[in-house]
Amino acid sequence: MSEIIKLVQDELKLAAESITLAAAKVNSNVEEAVELILSCEGKVVVTGMGKTGLIGRKISATLASTGTTSIFLHAAEGIHGDLGMLDKRDVVLAISYSGNTQELLSIIPYIKFLKIPIIAITGNLSSQLSENADVILDCSVPDGYEPFNLVPTVSTTVALALADAIAVALIKKRSFNVEDFARFHPGGTIGKKLLLTVDDLMHTGEFNPIVGKDSKLKEVILTMTQKGLGCTNVIDDKNNLCGIVTDGDLRRLLSRDDDLFNLTAQDFMTPNPKTIKADMLAVAALNLMEENKITMLPVVNDQNSPIGLLHMHDLINAGVVG
Repeated sequence: MSEIIKLVQDELKLAAESITLAAAKVNSNVEEAVELILSCEGKVVVTGMGKTGLIGRKISATLASTGTTSIFLHAAEGIHGDLGMLDKRDVVLAISYSGNTQELLSIIPYIKFLKIPIIAITGNLSSQLSENADVILDCSVPDGYEPFNLVPTVSTTVALALADAIAVALIKKRSFNVEDFARFHPGGTIGKKLLLTVDDLMHTGEFNPIVGKDSKLKEVILTMTQKGLGCTNVIDDKNNLCGIVTDGDLRRLLSRDDDLFNLTAQDFMTPNPKTIKADMLAVAALNLMEENKITMLPVVNDQNSPIGLLHMHDLINAGVVG
């Protein structure tokens, strides 16, 4: 094993050990912090400086995307006018490992003046921040776990993990669900997976290939060619889906000795194909395709009539795949 590999592995182990130690120190203060945030009528204002400030931005973003209104207040900007974003109904989440960061301490008097409760995430339980906080959350790490006991590496990891754990607790307490999450992520892959339905993507109406079970091979091929999806739904006399014909079915047909052009769709279709409903999520269709190693799905209504067809390419083009 190379020296670099060992160094990186050792650092990861230190971070993991530190998080485990932090978990063991969790006490009723966490309950108080969660209850303060749940009862907050304003917003959670996360504040910090330097590396912990960067961690604070991520924490605020996580809270905001999971049902807790939150903004980030840079402590240094706070003392130059940004304190105006504070409201008496807010809760402040202050992050400082030393607990004695001057810029952060400079904004505490105004926070106290507004009687805004302060939740502190700190590694120094006897710091000025701790003395002024209403709730203290311990993110301390053992001596020697960080370079020179100065470079914030493991300690910022612990602070982030602790805040993320609180965010998860808030998700559960608020009964925040996947549909709520999707509403906050309308763009990108997350939104597409959680918001798009089969109805949004399926080929329907004149673009939905359908043949009867008694349709001859020539008609089947013409329908598949015209619709350009590489398949067609097959219906019975009652307009119910009874099968599907794919390009693969046609290729397999060539190996048969029958009088091919006198065959009907029911002679070479794949019977009882997998189907899906229009109101199902597109990601559910993707999962069904992947589980069954297929690339197309007939979309049926409650009467099992094919109202559309969904192709894997539709999911790829819409960004659901990935």
